[in-house]
Amino acid sequence: MWRAMDKRGFQQGSLNSFRSSSSDEDLMDIPGTAMDFSMRDDVPPLDGEIQEDKSYNGGGIGSSNRMMDFLEEPIPGVGTYDDFNTIDWVREKSRDRDRHREITNKSKESMWALIHSVSDAFSGWLLMLLIGLLSGSLAGLIDISAHWMTDLKEGICTEGFWFNHEHCCWNSEHVTFEDRDKCPEWNSWSQLIISTDEGAFAYIVNYFMYVLWALLFAFLAVSLVKVFAPYACGSGIPEIKTILSGFIIRGYLGKWTLIIKTITLVLAVSSGLSLGKEGPLVHVACCCGNILCHCFNKYRKNEAKRREVLSAAAAAGVSVAFGAPIGGVLFSLEEVSYYFPLKTLWRSFFAALVAAFTLRSINPFGNSRLVLFYVEFHTPWHLFELVPFILLGIFGGLWGALFIRTNIAWCRKRKTTQLGKYPVIEVLVVTAITAILAFPNEYTRMSTSELISELFNDCGLLDSSKLCDYENRFNTSKGGELPDRPAGVGVYSAMWQLALTLILKIVITIFTFGMKIPSGLFIPSMAVGAIAGRLLGVGMEQLAYYHHDWAIFNSWCSQGADCITPGLYAMVGAAACLGGVTRMTVSLVVIMFELTGGLEYIVPLMAAAMTSKWVADALGREGIYDAHIRLNGYPFLEAKEEFAHKTLAMDVMKPRRNDPLLTVLTQDSMTVEDVETVISETTYSGFPVVVSRESQRLVGFVLRRDLIISIENARKKQDGVVSTSIIYFTEHSPPMPPYTPPTLKLRNILDLSPFTVTDLTPMEIVVDIFRKLGLRQCLVTHNGRLLGIITKKDVLKHIAQMANQDPDSILFN
Repeated sequence: MWRAMDKRGFQQGSLNSFRSSSSDEDLMDIPGTAMDFSMRDDVPPLDGEIQEDKSYNGGGIGSSNRMMDFLEEPIPGVGTYDDFNTIDWVREKSRDRDRHREITNKSKESMWALIHSVSDAFSGWLLMLLIGLLSGSLAGLIDISAHWMTDLKEGICTEGFWFNHEHCCWNSEHVTFEDRDKCPEWNSWSQLIISTDEGAFAYIVNYFMYVLWALLFAFLAVSLVKVFAPYACGSGIPEIKTILSGFIIRGYLGKWTLIIKTITLVLAVSSGLSLGKEGPLVHVACCCGNILCHCFNKYRKNEAKRREVLSAAAAAGVSVAFGAPIGGVLFSLEEVSYYFPLKTLWRSFFAALVAAFTLRSINPFGNSRLVLFYVEFHTPWHLFELVPFILLGIFGGLWGALFIRTNIAWCRKRKTTQLGKYPVIEVLVVTAITAILAFPNEYTRMSTSELISELFNDCGLLDSSKLCDYENRFNTSKGGELPDRPAGVGVYSAMWQLALTLILKIVITIFTFGMKIPSGLFIPSMAVGAIAGRLLGVGMEQLAYYHHDWAIFNSWCSQGADCITPGLYAMVGAAACLGGVTRMTVSLVVIMFELTGGLEYIVPLMAAAMTSKWVADALGREGIYDAHIRLNGYPFLEAKEEFAHKTLAMDVMKPRRNDPLLTVLTQDSMTVEDVETVISETTYSGFPVVVSRESQRLVGFVLRRDLIISIENARKKQDGVVSTSIIYFTEHSPPMPPYTPPTLKLRNILDLSPFTVTDLTPMEIVVDIFRKLGLRQCLVTHNGRLLGIITKKDVLKHIAQMANQDPDSILFN
């Protein structure tokens, strides 16, 4: 009788759209708008995972009152999340504890189960090893390729086009130490095209080729990003912070993003734009971590565990970016991670160690160092020098606040005007302006990493740089240390060029960061600070030389002594500006001291970093990454800020006083059709389950996605489920009249312990609960009766409203 009844399925439109997405086991394989070709071969559709298995636990024609419970066996997709949704940290951690408890109990039963238990415990360390090896290898490849392509703008090696300028002249027999950058094997473009390197025409040819190569590299970078992987643009750190907080952005850490980001990062750095590769290397390392997670069930099936791996991968990314493994771990802890247990700290340290070791084995710069601008200083600093170091800190804070405000204003203009519709033209225009202004000045023409290396350098007798063109008024020097000397013509010329470089870097970086190409901010910020620091350091050096009898100098700086190290000022300035932009403190100081290999300079670095943060915080509370998170409307709940307003849960919950009633499901009185109607008419991510609409007594909470999958699975596995089948969430089946269709038990997808607060709970406590437990939603009750619901989005909107910001800027669920 009931077999002839109307067997309408769930709304096919919404189900088809659900089918077209990848399994939520994958964080990575649904790409951006232009990458739908990967959906066919990366992940089988959900229906492919649900095999046409005709066995079921329900009844047939002769057992019309038997219940149907298809959830004794796990259903693919249940317990996973849609794109642009937040994970449930509490549920994920609970599932991992259950899994671990089951493995531990089984390990006592047989040797095979014991081996499985040991391999499960070891899998985390193996995963860290693989992440470190892959991240270090990719970083070495990026470093070598970028170095070669940067030199390609100026010329080519006739002995082998794959050699960069430095490697080309290494084995040359016709090069002197003073002119070690000039060898017959290396030909500029004017030598190749018009057979001469002298004269105005040769200069114009080299100029033209420099700009042409820069435009070509930039065009390739932005085109690849636009066509194949829209998520490969930017630094990636704001999005990674958001993902680590529990948000899901599918495709952001996928294999296409990794491939395109690696290629375009080389092109973008080589184009000469004012950007760095350090921030994007964190994104690259996190992509490696996410992809490798799919080799291990423990991490593939648990979003919270996967985020522990991504935290460690971020540490490995900074480790290879700066050659600073400890600084990488602290960066992950201080700047990007949301949940960082002690176990993750150890594993982050191991991943950073392996990544640094791998990069050291590759030796991309040929100097046995992990970065191009590694330096060693030997001169101690004096207490009086804290004054100029603090001045550099003030400059760094001012520059950081200025940069954040102007860059965010420009990015907002890009998002809200026609400018954002033409990313290729924008990149080409900025590249052309940068290249045209950069070529005449040798300090802007060289790569930013080489510039920082030059500025950090402590001048020796054999240095041929203009920054080391001092007048030598001495006969001998002790222990290889040179006394302070009067500046020569080259130093004064370099000062003017550096001043112009500083102005160009300050202005052009504002427009470069945020374009649709991979772009990091660490190196441009460090360059601005290093230039300011070197200028101040040379000024202090000359002041000490000509006025060593002044009271501030005579007690510690005698004539002929090596008192001031301009390179140290450059390093302190670099730390100050990077701290002003990112608001990093502890990790920044450790990264900088790992770069220099000297513990005695920690105090100057700490003084500059703290001053810079205080000044920048006084002018604006957000760092650049937090500002971009807010600009993009990501649902990131900042753990560092206090909520100081005296509002209550009832002021924030939905529904409000004049709103329609809260949409709920009852525990044992709704049919499949009723539930499908509720799902099709609403867009909510989940529904509270109550005893009855009259009592409003809370039973639990069920997710929309789990409902859709479970109902669809039941329809596929048994013909008996029809629109009039009763769905119940209780332990036992409700009494049913004879000859009714089988009931459908969905108790296993019901969260029986949802977090609840009363309507009079202060919002500061609610915000704290959301922050510390990583909740998606919290139910509001009054005397045990359900009143409403507060979601993470509601909390973020309320915080924005209290801060007099636009609450509708929170774009995602």
